[in-house]
Amino acid sequence: MPCLENLVPVKEDLSTPRVQVNILDGAAIFNMLRPWTAKTFQCYATYVFVPYVTSQLQHVERLDIVWDLYMADSLKADTCSKRGKRVRRRVEPSSAVPGNWQEFLRINDDKTELLSFLASKDVSALAPCTHEEADTRILLHLQDAVQQGYSKVSIRTVDTDVVVLAIASANRLNISELWIAFGAGKSFRFIAAHDIAKALGPDRCVALPMFHAFTGCDTVSCFGGRGKKTAWDTWTTYGDVTPAFCALGAMPDSRAIDEWMQQLERFVVLLYDRTSTEEGVNQSRKQLFSKKGRAIDGLPPTQAALIQHTKRAVYQAGHCWAQMMTPAPELRHPK
Repeated sequence: MPCLENLVPVKEDLSTPRVQVNILDGAAIFNMLRPWTAKTFQCYATYVFVPYVTSQLQHVERLDIVWDLYMADSLKADTCSKRGKRVRRRVEPSSAVPGNWQEFLRINDDKTELLSFLASKDVSALAPCTHEEADTRILLHLQDAVQQGYSKVSIRTVDTDVVVLAIASANRLNISELWIAFGAGKSFRFIAAHDIAKALGPDRCVALPMFHAFTGCDTVSCFGGRGKKTAWDTWTTYGDVTPAFCALGAMPDSRAIDEWMQQLERFVVLLYDRTSTEEGVNQSRKQLFSKKGRAIDGLPPTQAALIQHTKRAVYQAGHCWAQMMTPAPELRHPK
């Protein structure tokens, strides 16, 4: 995140930017708005949730609250179901608020029922929407706001993936101002996504989601011992990989990975050894281990492993994120 934020001057004015639309990540809001003294869900709605929403509406013309919606047969829903089993708590006006709020929010059915209780009507013009993750739903709402004529929007989130997608969207939608209210507590700040998009330029904005997925995101593993800063510095010095990120992040076919694998391998080689002249990861592994005494856990992945890693990153960035502004995306089976 600092790599992107460092591209633009620090916002000296800490006041809330003036925007027309505010899009809130529902999961982040629920975690932030704890029940405190509220004893029932009706009390929570009346004294915690509604006052917060009302306060937000005083400063904007439109307020969207977006949340995850996991399909019954999805991998994400299956993962959530394995987080633990316990007795379900019905969300009704007179039902007692659970003592462990965080544990309550870990169960998808609980969150879904809570949202149904708090939002009795869905006035969204975006239905039917089949996005499971709020990450992409937020950007779909952003597109709708821009299409409705709004030019200044704020997104409230604590998810780095959303920030990356917002920056890419700022370039794509050509929005006047797009602010990200990011973090919590002392680390809370406003990120000017529109300014970062301008600083990156069109090509790197298009390439950014694939770069983020390839170097590690919520659903794709990172390279061992190599964080985002190292990856960013490598991208800065090896710009030849940018066309590969652009191509693989835009609904590529099965042949695209083979076509761009040479650039990706060279990127990974430089990620682990900035002075290397090797083109392939297998040769780089051999050189680092035999001639430079690098430990096994400090070597780049094998070519076979890198291909599988790339496929996962391409599925996330090139298929899931590439269709983030399509209400009902058509996703291939991840085979």
